[in-house]
Amino acid sequence: MSADNPENPDIPENTENTGNTEHPDLKRLRRWEESGGTWVVAARRATPSGEAVTLSLMTCDGGEEMDVFSSSDPRLVEYVSGDAR
Repeated sequence: MSADNPENPDIPENTENTGNTEHPDLKRLRRWEESGGTWVVAARRATPSGEAVTLSLMTCDGGEEMDVFSSSDPRLVEYVSGDAR
C-alpha cells in the first residue's frame, strides 16, 4: 500500500493515467461484473476528444437498473464496445 496519496493509496500522487493504472470508471465496471451485475450501454456520443458512453448498471438478472454513469475514458469505451473482451 502506498502512502503517497492518502485519498487513494493504490495510485501514487502526481501521476497521470498513463496506462500503468486502470481508470476508476473501468475499475468500477469490472467490480460490478465481478459481483455478478450486468450492464448495458444506454447512450453513446461523440466528444471533441473521442467518444463517451453512458452505462446502466443492472442487477445480476438484468431486471432492475441500480445505477447509471457516463465516462469518456478511452479504455472503458473500448471495453464496452467489445474490443477488449
